Amino acid sequence: MATTESGYAAGIRVGLGLGVPTFVMAITFGAMAHALGWGILAPVACSLLVFSGSAQFAMVTALAGGGGIGLAVGAAAMINARFLPMGIAVAGDLKGGRLRRALEGQAVVDASWAAAHQGNGEYDREKMFAATLVQLPAWVLGTLLGALTAPSDEIIHRFGLDVVFPAFFLVLLIDEIRGSARARLVAASAAVLAAVLTLVVPIGLAIIGSGGAALIGLRAGSAVTAK
Repeated sequence: MATTESGYAAGIRVGLGLGVPTFVMAITFGAMAHALGWGILAPVACSLLVFSGSAQFAMVTALAGGGGIGLAVGAAAMINARFLPMGIAVAGDLKGGRLRRALEGQAVVDASWAAAHQGNGEYDREKMFAATLVQLPAWVLGTLLGALTAPSDEIIHRFGLDVVFPAFFLVLLIDEIRGSARARLVAASAAVLAAVLTLVVPIGLAIIGSGGAALIGLRAGSAVTAK
């Protein structure tokens, strides 16, 4: 996914490469939501409006585990809290007034945001927009297919659909850390934080808490700048 190319064309190429795992993940989500009695339209509407795989999986996982709607929405909200620092990071590269910048900020999704990172805190907004526009229909259509076909857990496990989601984020991580010592420091710190926190808090909270490792990256960046 890493590339020095920029602009809309580069974003479309990135989006096409990300579209396949996005589509497969969406099938799994659609199947899980259908198994919970959501029907067909509700999962599709959720994917269209929320458009966040991690939040949507957190929501259906909470419901599947017997949690109520409050717990499910809370889990999704905690997972999506990551978009606050991500949005702050990219804010300087967006254009226009508050309304336009808010609309442009809707393109901030994990893969597009990572692909658009140019280093030194700068982002290619056009590349991010195009990558997101390609992934959105893949996510919605995959959800529709999953809800319509409702593949069983056996099929999902047999074809490895259940490992696409963590593998997807692992690819994003590898792509980011291989060119930055600071990113490697933050990733290692986040892993340690997550491992320790899982001993005392639920997994969802541990994931959010591990985001505190970003503060280490900010401090390291400030130290380098000071020198």
